[in-house]
Amino acid sequence: MQYRSIFISDVHLGTRFSQADALMAFMKAHESENLYLVGDIIDGWALKRKFRWRQSHSDVVQKILRKARKGTNVYFITGNHDDFLRPFMPLFLGNNLKIANEEEYVALDGKRYYVTHGDIFDSITMTKKWLAVIGDYGYDVLLYLNHVLNFFRKKFGIKRYWSLSKHVKDNVKKSVSFITDFESILSRHAKHKEYDGVICGHIHKAEMRQIDGIAYKNCGDWVESCTALVETMEGEWKVIHWNEESETA
Repeated sequence: MQYRSIFISDVHLGTRFSQADALMAFMKAHESENLYLVGDIIDGWALKRKFRWRQSHSDVVQKILRKARKGTNVYFITGNHDDFLRPFMPLFLGNNLKIANEEEYVALDGKRYYVTHGDIFDSITMTKKWLAVIGDYGYDVLLYLNHVLNFFRKKFGIKRYWSLSKHVKDNVKKSVSFITDFESILSRHAKHKEYDGVICGHIHKAEMRQIDGIAYKNCGDWVESCTALVETMEGEWKVIHWNEESETA
């Protein structure tokens, strides 16, 4: 499938829960003129705790580099987990690979989007990193429980994918409040800067909706939901849920 642009975020290469194999399958099945990597592609926080780097993680990096060599415009936007790159921004690696802290994207219909990972609009990440790190550990526990639950789901032939971590994010009051505040603050910033919309990641929640006149679009993640945001060659926006598509194929 050919798209004008593909946006992915929160791959977290270097962690045990990164679904690098699924991302490789997705990238083999989808081509695009532009590929935006919207932060937390490499998890520097996890690599500091324990170095864990599988061959599949290297395969993803090599696939991205091959796409750039073959003419895809690749934009790597830094996130909080790969913030070790931020002091060196911007970086240009060849003609088709740019690493930056933020970007502007002009859609086919001429609308301008602010592209950012989004962590700079997260007060916990920016002011209480120790608390964010503790939250990161807790999220790992939920992802491990996801793995156990889905092992039994497949064993008993239950096709419908279910995520405990997503259920917690969607239903725990403080989590819902945090996500709502994050989305609103980011959208207000985009509006203040006179953008038509914002494209982000960070909260692992793929979504497209209007917030106070701003088109809010979140790529989701590749540790549990395996989602990507795309703009088609005709200018239509979609969220692709790769886990659901691959399981029903």
